[in-house]
Amino acid sequence: MRSTLRSTRRTPRHRRTTARIASAVVAGALALTVTACGGDGDKTDEGGGKDTGSTVQLPKLDGETVSVSAVWGGSERKVFLKVLDEFEERTGAKVSFVPAQDPIISFLESKVAGGQPPDVAMLPQVGAIEQAVANKWAKPVGPEAQKQLEKNYAKGWQNLGAVDGKQYGVYFKAANKSLIWYNTRVFENAGVSEPKTWDDFMKTAQTVYDSGVPPVSVAGAEAWTLTDWFENIYLSQAGPEKYDQLAQHKIKWTDPSVKEALTTLGEVFGKKGFVAGGADGALQTEFPASVKQTFKGGDQPGAGMVFEGDMVSLPISETKAEVGKDAKVFPFPAVGAESPAVVGGDAAVALKDSKGAQALLTYLASPDAARIWAEAGGFISPNKNLDLAAYPNDVQRDIAKALIAAGDDIRFDMSDQAPQSFGGTPGKGEWKALQDFLKNPQDVEGTQKTLETAAAKAYKD
Repeated sequence: MRSTLRSTRRTPRHRRTTARIASAVVAGALALTVTACGGDGDKTDEGGGKDTGSTVQLPKLDGETVSVSAVWGGSERKVFLKVLDEFEERTGAKVSFVPAQDPIISFLESKVAGGQPPDVAMLPQVGAIEQAVANKWAKPVGPEAQKQLEKNYAKGWQNLGAVDGKQYGVYFKAANKSLIWYNTRVFENAGVSEPKTWDDFMKTAQTVYDSGVPPVSVAGAEAWTLTDWFENIYLSQAGPEKYDQLAQHKIKWTDPSVKEALTTLGEVFGKKGFVAGGADGALQTEFPASVKQTFKGGDQPGAGMVFEGDMVSLPISETKAEVGKDAKVFPFPAVGAESPAVVGGDAAVALKDSKGAQALLTYLASPDAARIWAEAGGFISPNKNLDLAAYPNDVQRDIAKALIAAGDDIRFDMSDQAPQSFGGTPGKGEWKALQDFLKNPQDVEGTQKTLETAAAKAYKD
């Protein structure tokens, strides 16, 4: 993911923490489609998070400046700035947001080289945390932030932010990346219901296409969405053991299991008319646009379905569609025996030994910070003490409740475990290979060879 940075191999501890989300996530997701968007009257603290009735104590930081860097843009950045505004108000510190570009490790490298690293960086990959530690940028979590982590987080989420037994990261934002959202009017007009298996999904897509609407919106301009497509198919089809082996590069990308998964993915990408705008259009479509075109246009939207995690609800909120009524969700269909369940997340890591950086980590590890974004939507927190009533509708409450119920039994996004030169760099590695595959989904073997060549180099470096 960078020019001169050396990638680190995944440690046994991280391999263990990539265990698949428990069946609770699938069970919870299955219930999502019967829920509706609710106001304050339908909020509940049933299960999962709870309101502790107190706020985290933060130090006074009058006159101090704290800089925070993240790749978030658009609506995500706007909401995160509200989270930071509350930190400013409570501490007296002045917080500056430093927009980062993918790959964030390369961005941070330039900042460190220039002597201006941010106090805190929001790192979207496990591998990025390990690289920050390997390059001696990351600072360990302080005692107050550690107390919040131990109080509010399952051990699995703590482990994801630790390297060699020392805590560096605070996972502020999580994502259930195994959901497909659909336009209810499109489904009603086509006379279809939520599919549970891959075969049913393909039949549903064909019926939606026959009704005059492209069935699937794909954000091909942001290749992380393509890795998520592959990972969900691979986890369900090949199984959790193979998933872990591929994530660790213990098996090659030329393995027959990868061929099978790419062939399955090609059934969608290669079917004429199934991808909104075709491959060329999809490769110019960014994630927010892929969501919005699915829920705009009345009876003739740009697509009937869009795949991605709970973060889809935030771009939906910028349309006239109402989550739970116009926009509903079902679990990624089972390609094998079970529906897959994959999670991702963003961790706050201190890059300076400053009082302000540690105070911000403490704040982000508390329910106080999580509540602000949860109320805005498009956000799921791994914080088990966040009151579920903070989420704006039952759909997001159920997703969050299932995530918390999974506890330590989580399987993390495969590409986010990889060295970032392979799994997280625009125009390179897995991202580039899958964008090329979207253009030519018949070239399964060529794609496998390209993936293996890039992976072999990245895991060796």
